[in-house]
Order: sequence, then structure tokens, then C-alpha cells
Amino acid sequence: MSGINRLDIKQLRILQLLLQERNLSKVANLLGLTQQAISEQLKKLRNTFDDELFIRTSNGVTPTHVAEEMEHKVNNILADIDNLISGDHFTPAELSGVLQISASDYALVTILPMLLKQVNKQAPNLKVIIRDFESDNLHQLMVTGELDLVFTFPEFIPQDYPNMRLFEDRHVCVTGKNSIYRDKKYSLKEIAQLPQIVISPSRPNLKGSHDSWFAKKDLKRNILMSVPSFSSASTIIEATNTIAFLPARLLPDPRLVAIEIEQSPPSFDVIVAWHKRSEKNPLHRWLLNILDDIFHS
Repeated sequence: MSGINRLDIKQLRILQLLLQERNLSKVANLLGLTQQAISEQLKKLRNTFDDELFIRTSNGVTPTHVAEEMEHKVNNILADIDNLISGDHFTPAELSGVLQISASDYALVTILPMLLKQVNKQAPNLKVIIRDFESDNLHQLMVTGELDLVFTFPEFIPQDYPNMRLFEDRHVCVTGKNSIYRDKKYSLKEIAQLPQIVISPSRPNLKGSHDSWFAKKDLKRNILMSVPSFSSASTIIEATNTIAFLPARLLPDPRLVAIEIEQSPPSFDVIVAWHKRSEKNPLHRWLLNILDDIFHS
């Protein structure tokens, strides 16, 4: 008998609850079963997945690496089954499980506080994991169901991924509040020559989002440093007497002042993206409606 034929929905429910509660007696009480019945089902799960899955401890059980890696997929499978059974019935207050979001610290400031306020208010039992944006692994994480939503910029998303534009932002040229470069107006040629910092959350290199814009004007930027986050950039800009282009929505910042330049770089879109298999998922429709209300109302 193949592995899939040895697995039923009840076993998946038990696996899901064991991952959440990490205690056999608690899961037995929740399901109205005996602890022995849960142990028997766990034995079958171990045979199906050829792994111990849970190790007994003094306080209950601890999942193995194999079991932990399964959690998000099991939650998704059971959510799909619930959607199949319930049809159009969807009640956020009844949601449980885990929502996984990928975001840079830019999105952590400009998007997630407003989104998570509503998520927590409407679905208080829904757990949320926010992980760093990884452009190189994005497709794999989306395909395997390890990510539900990604907040990023259009150029980082495969073209066939569904997405929704949230808002437009622009970059402002800034320097430290006591910098020798403040209180002056610069040409683009002069700005290109000044020592500058780029923020590169996904790739550690000395390349910035405006390199091509400067190159079209036959200018090469004097990039001195690359940092992985916007939150660290301000302190470093102030300390090193450099300049940088930061999103307007992260400003004002008490450590920085804006520099006047003859021409500003083009604006950019900020989007939320998801895998196409989630298009009709009520959970995703609910999340997108929240985002639509926040940014488009």
C-alpha cells in the first residue's frame, strides 16, 4: 500500500495538533479521544513518514526536524480541505494555523503594522511568521507552500506570479544631519561622485537600484558601502559622512537631512505577491481585502 493510502484526514488533524500543542494528553482532550488512541495514530504516522516525528520529553513531546518541516504544508492541506467542505463559509475569527510572510524591513515599517493590526483583531488565533526577503529562494519557497505572501518590488517577482500594487513611493537623497554635504544643491554628476551607501536586503553586493538610472545618463555612482537593512542605514550614513537614496515613507529620520538635487530618480511600486494556486483561497482573499481597504480606500 502506498504512503498516501495509509494516511487519512484524522491523522493529519492529530499531526497538526501535536505540532501546535506538543502534548499527547492535550491533543486527546481536544479531540475527545484517549491518549492511547492518539499514541496508536502517532505510531501509524511514524510508519507512514518513516520518522520518529515526536520525541518524548518531561513536559510532552518535541517535534523532529522532519515534523517541523511538515507543519506549514499540513496546515495548508487541512485549510484546503476545510475550504472544500465549507464552500463560501469563511469566518476569520475561527482561523488557526500559521501565516508565513516574506518582507524586508521596509515593509515591516510601511505595511505590516497596519496589516497585522487587522489580522490580529479579526483572527486572534492565527499565528504569523515574518521572515527576511530572499529573492534567490523566493520561487522555491512559494512553490513548496512555505510562504503565503511576499511584500516586495515588481522586479523581484516572477512575471507569472499574481500580485497587487499597494502604493507608489519615491527615493529621497539624504545625508547625516551634521554632514559636510548638507545645505547644498547638487547636479547629478556631482551626486554620482559623492561617497554613498546602498541598501541591499537580498544580495550582499555594491549595487543599488538606481545604478541603471545613473548609467543612462553616462554616470557611475561612487558606492562605498552596502548594508542589508534600511533600519541600520541611517546610523551608518550619519557616522560615515556619506549619502544614500532612501524611500520617502521611511522619512523623516532625526539622524538625516534631505539633499536637494537637480533631478529625482523615478518612483517605484510596492506590491504584494502570492502563488497562483492561492488565487481562490478564502484566506488569501480575506488578506487581500484587508490590504485593499488599507491602501486603496
